[in-house]
Amino acid sequence: MKPNIHPEYRTVAFHDTGADKYILVGSTAQTSRTVEIDGKTYPYVTLDVSSHSHPFYTGQQKVIKKDGRVAKFNQRFSPST
Repeated sequence: MKPNIHPEYRTVAFHDTGADKYILVGSTAQTSRTVEIDGKTYPYVTLDVSSHSHPFYTGQQKVIKKDGRVAKFNQRFSPST
């Protein structure tokens, strides 16, 4: 690797504000804010949505079944019996 061209890779605390959960992940995200977790200080980045609060991952997503174009065509033009 070339020296002095790569961003610093370190553990960063991402805070999901919707679920009030912290996720510690290795990242190169730049931030001037810090937070203390379990006696250690980490760079701090806020998130609006993560796997802790997104409806798909929490099981609260509603799936609506819709007929596709082929099904609509078949309903419209199939011989009625």
